[in-house]
Amino acid sequence: MMQPTERFSTRVADYARYRPGYPQAAIDLLAARCGLSATAVVADIGSGTGILTERLLESGAQVIGVEPNDGMRAAAEAHLGARPRFRSVRGSAEATSLPADSIDLLVAGQAFHWFDVPRARQEALRVLHSGGWGALLWNERPREAGAFLLDYEALLLRHAAEYARITASRADEASMRAFFAGAMELATFPNQQVLDFEGLKGRLMSSSYAPEPGQAEHEPMMAGLRAVFDRHEHRGRVVFPYQTRVYFAQLRPPV
Repeated sequence: MMQPTERFSTRVADYARYRPGYPQAAIDLLAARCGLSATAVVADIGSGTGILTERLLESGAQVIGVEPNDGMRAAAEAHLGARPRFRSVRGSAEATSLPADSIDLLVAGQAFHWFDVPRARQEALRVLHSGGWGALLWNERPREAGAFLLDYEALLLRHAAEYARITASRADEASMRAFFAGAMELATFPNQQVLDFEGLKGRLMSSSYAPEPGQAEHEPMMAGLRAVFDRHEHRGRVVFPYQTRVYFAQLRPPV
């Protein structure tokens, strides 16, 4: 089994280009409820290529991207390195390398399912200020899937052996409640991507469970993806819907 920190090494370009972003309403929630502001210091844990990091920087906050994968971190640094409020460090949820009592808001976008929850919680409590907040963000498929998503999911179940296992671990509320020690709120927002076939292919290949070129299921999966796209495209595009979920709580209550 590939280590979580290595899973995206061959997928950096597709991840940076084709993964969905986060709606403004989700960022506004962090500002209204979780202390995101121009004076805040934010740690983006498992920051990847900087998709969420970039949105957080738009608030004026100082944002530290904490990422263990060298290729993903390098892509974020290439894209965001010129921004004076951005800093990038090699670290993980369990060992961020950040100083104690230095962070106002700790976030993770589409990364929490790779964390060792008890160790990640211990590290979060170490680096957060008293009164500091945590937020876990996900772009998940809507609970009521339309025809396109049903076809897309069936394709993944046929050709991507790890798909069911990995998706079952995402947005696991029991694990998140353990991370937040029970107190947790949820806000949801609509989100979507409008993709041509190359975009849909890139979106699929950005996923750690997708068979890569040279693997037995890759070509059958690509042929199936073409068929799914052709069935559902309108004017050369498909709409890939998401529900952006934000789970949040005050991780370290004020003393």
